Amino acid sequence: MSTLIKQPYQKELFGHPVGLFVLFFTEMWERFSYYGMRAILVLYLVAQSTGDNAGLGWTNGEALALYGWYTMLVYVASIPGGWIADKFLGQKKSVLYGGILLVAGHSILAVEQLWAFYSGLGLIIAGVGMLKPNISTMVGGLYKQGDIRRDKGFTIFYIGINVGAFLSSLIVGYVGEVHGWHYGFGLAGIGMAAGLIQYLAGMKYLTQVGNFLGASENKVEKEAMDKPLTKIEKDRVIVLFISFLLVIVFWGAFEQAGGLMNIYASEKTNRMLMGWEVPASWFQSLNAMFIIFLGTSVAGYWASRKLKGKLSTGLFKMIVGLIIMGTGFFFMTAAAGQYESSGASAMYWLVLAYLFHTIGELCISPVALSYITKLAPIKYASLMMGVYFAMTGFGNKLAGLLGEASEKLGEFTIFTGIAVFCVVFGLLVMVFRKKLESLTHGAEDDEHEMLEAEKYELADPDINN
Repeated sequence: MSTLIKQPYQKELFGHPVGLFVLFFTEMWERFSYYGMRAILVLYLVAQSTGDNAGLGWTNGEALALYGWYTMLVYVASIPGGWIADKFLGQKKSVLYGGILLVAGHSILAVEQLWAFYSGLGLIIAGVGMLKPNISTMVGGLYKQGDIRRDKGFTIFYIGINVGAFLSSLIVGYVGEVHGWHYGFGLAGIGMAAGLIQYLAGMKYLTQVGNFLGASENKVEKEAMDKPLTKIEKDRVIVLFISFLLVIVFWGAFEQAGGLMNIYASEKTNRMLMGWEVPASWFQSLNAMFIIFLGTSVAGYWASRKLKGKLSTGLFKMIVGLIIMGTGFFFMTAAAGQYESSGASAMYWLVLAYLFHTIGELCISPVALSYITKLAPIKYASLMMGVYFAMTGFGNKLAGLLGEASEKLGEFTIFTGIAVFCVVFGLLVMVFRKKLESLTHGAEDDEHEMLEAEKYELADPDINN
């Protein structure tokens, strides 16, 4: 059975449900707050504890260790966040409560006390756990089975994520580095408050999605919640869990951006541009900028392949994404080599690395979100999305461990090792791709989903009324 029940007609904007843009801007502001704080977190931790803009004075290893734990827990919290939505609240209310927790967390970080620092991180972890898996599941719920706009809808949603990330890296990064770390943390909180207000104002366009299915009066939804998983559903869950291995490896490498690559930009990169030094945190905006410019192009490329009958399954895209992202680390290998020979590396190595990382991300991250809404059983829709984000969290923790290892092994070894492993692992999964895709039982086939939708209509004639 497909993941999501067929939806009634919804008001549209630019060919998509208006609710997509409500979720777009909610997630944009949530990511503004998260990535803004992330852009300055490690820099704040390693900054000297004395001076005009004092930090905590931690070592690079200590800072990267906390960064790894924090970014892991942020996403692992998506498992209880998804479970709470499926069992008690529904996705819509869970997003609301998550937003409230995030506003509180970011606001507390603006207080210059160590207790406030840890308390703020804790509230942010809980808030992201409630919001992140559920808002992504709601995007999938806006589209009926077989709707070919779903993947494009997720790409639009993903661009919203990165508009927020792009702006925050520039604005929050600048405010934090120049005017004060805690001013930067506070600005991130203001952004999340804007997102929460926008979400509340737009909830009237989300009446058909994100509701608690346990209280549903729809016969098909009730049956889906009560009956055990079928053999087909179990096979699809197996495929999802195997695809999550790609996710762990991808984010374990990709998240060097906020940790090791962030410190590398600060300490070992020549950032002078026409007599002005580019803030290290600004390099965090490159990924988001590339996504904004390239997002629709990459989605269009895959759509074109599909129309031509060429291989364009979700699993294939994810494998290709991992390989492309891994290749980008060879540019960081070149940067480390240049630093060892001359004492500084050029900025263009970072730019090229982020470009390849972005193309890889566009092939794996929005695709994975859509993939989950196609394969996950309806009764575990939010939970499976939560597991996906938890795998992202484990990848973040892996990134922190790799960053810590660089203190002993050196950046050249770490960057090269990441590149080689990602490419080899991607090729290995490619060997088993056909076998894995057979276990999806046609879940990605639009015609298959349309037939299922027709079955639902026959089973419940009032489903669209």
